[in-house]
Amino acid sequence: MDCIIQVFPDEYHLQTLEMLLAACPQVQPTVDIKTVLSRLMDRLSKYAASSADVLTEFLQVEAFTKLSNAIEKVIEVQVDMPAVGAITLYVSLLTFTLRVHPDRLDYVDQVLGACVKKLSSIPKLEDSRATKQVVALLSAPLEKYNDTVTALKISNYPRVMDHLDNGTNKVMAMVIIESIMKNNTCISTADKVEVLFELIKGLIKDLDSATDELDEEDFKDEQNSVAKLIHMLYNNEPEEMLKIICIVWKHTMAGGPKRLPFTVPSLVFSALRLVRQLQGQEGDIVGEEVPATPKKIFQLLSQMIEALSAVPSPELALRLYLQCAEAANGCDLEYVAYEFFTQVFVLYEEEIANSKAQVTAIHLIIGALQRMNVFSVENRDTLTHKTTGYSARLLKKPDQCRAVYACSHLFWVDGQDGIRDGERVLLCLKRALRIANAAQQMASIARDSSGPVTLFVEILNKYLYYFEKGNKQITAAAIQHLIELINTEMQGDSATSDAFLASTLRYIQFQKQRGGVMGAKFESIKL
Repeated sequence: MDCIIQVFPDEYHLQTLEMLLAACPQVQPTVDIKTVLSRLMDRLSKYAASSADVLTEFLQVEAFTKLSNAIEKVIEVQVDMPAVGAITLYVSLLTFTLRVHPDRLDYVDQVLGACVKKLSSIPKLEDSRATKQVVALLSAPLEKYNDTVTALKISNYPRVMDHLDNGTNKVMAMVIIESIMKNNTCISTADKVEVLFELIKGLIKDLDSATDELDEEDFKDEQNSVAKLIHMLYNNEPEEMLKIICIVWKHTMAGGPKRLPFTVPSLVFSALRLVRQLQGQEGDIVGEEVPATPKKIFQLLSQMIEALSAVPSPELALRLYLQCAEAANGCDLEYVAYEFFTQVFVLYEEEIANSKAQVTAIHLIIGALQRMNVFSVENRDTLTHKTTGYSARLLKKPDQCRAVYACSHLFWVDGQDGIRDGERVLLCLKRALRIANAAQQMASIARDSSGPVTLFVEILNKYLYYFEKGNKQITAAAIQHLIELINTEMQGDSATSDAFLASTLRYIQFQKQRGGVMGAKFESIKL
């Protein structure tokens, strides 16, 4: 039969297709009929691609229907045909369908449905060759359409995936995600997102029969892929986007705590993008359905981050709470922003014990709080008081010093006339000086020599910053005194501090030479 297929022309095969296929179920079981039919379909599909006029002939002879029926009869007659043989036939038929009838998704679905029927009769797919053919079957629509959304419309697609073992299911899920990323495909409806997450469920939760220990690096790669995928789920309609976020959150929670640090940040930023889209809207409920409002989304965000902080992953949760607080600031939701900051401080107090992590957290809090303009005077004072208190209680003196002088920016914010508290700025800088002096003395005792004066130079730079900004509490005399103090302490110090001071002094000299108002201000500083 293979000779017949190879020798006779394509036109002949197309016109005599019914006769040829009728003979296939009658061949002996020892005949490799799958190879014969696969080559026939390959030749016919190439013939169809040769000319647009030829496609009409395929429709006239109903080539797909005849091939589909023939394959079904062959599989039915040859009861001993191994699973890999049957699946290979379906792969060939699907390849033929995608080449000849790419617009007929119903044909594609029909082929996959026939494969599901065959797989359902097999207790467990253990043949690795058969598994590879199933992967090829599932990959073919993705490669043809370059659009995963099209594959999501095929009802039998997930049913085929259900017959894969856990490892192969994950491989196929990664193929789907890679296809989405490669083609920059946007999944824009909640229904499609639901189908998609059912397809990739092997990555987002532990399957019931999963027993293999997964390599840590492989696990991270898989979860990072899911995190990237979340950014490809988007709809301009707020209500639909909120549905998408809720569906993803539902599936994310089903995956257990170990996956949350990877997927929650992407989901949080996806929700924050929606918040900024809705910025300025009120959160009143209209009608029976609750619309997408900033207040509703912030409630969901709070649940997400709370779940993350229970993993525990407090440092990541703290960062996300601060992001949410800034988003609430943009929506003029003071009480929401205050609640997020409250959660930040609770995490800092109860969960973050590592000294380096505390330093990072304090500077993140200072930076975020500085950008907030939604708070009343009372609420802002409460938060700044907490922040300065934590800054002064850090473990290492240099860390204390840097955090305290950073807190000075909480009392002097450019562009906000209401926050120009020069006295409290000066208090922060004086406190930082006292801490720097204590650090210097401790270093002197420990090393029997004076410690680095870098902290003093850093504080000098802060003095200069506020001096330029017009803080009347920062005087030229105070700067002069600080320079003299540094020069006294500089004896025996490292070249690093010396270079830092030299650069700072050059800046002062530069400002003097500029002339004008600023030059006059700096003129009274003697170098």
